[in-house]
Amino acid sequence: MNASVAIQVLPDVHDDEELIRIVDEVIAYIASTGYNYYVGPFETTIEGDSYDDLMEIVKNCQKVAVNAGCKAVSAYVKICFKPEGGVLTIDKKVSKHHK
Repeated sequence: MNASVAIQVLPDVHDDEELIRIVDEVIAYIASTGYNYYVGPFETTIEGDSYDDLMEIVKNCQKVAVNAGCKAVSAYVKICFKPEGGVLTIDKKVSKHHK
């Protein structure tokens, strides 16, 4: 695996239920991509072997949020990229904490 990204999507809405609904739509989109992902309390991490595909997913997360009904969205993104592979997997990072 050569890339891992973490994205926190923050829709500009004034209601917690609306925020959750829109974030849930973004997570459903991420799930539909077929990439391995992990939902945390503040961000969702996605990993894979195509940096370009992961960047496309990051871009589309904003579009999904806007299409779900918010007028604006902010996103915080963390990226780990090693062209030759060797990026730590989600499982290796967190599995010992979730037994």
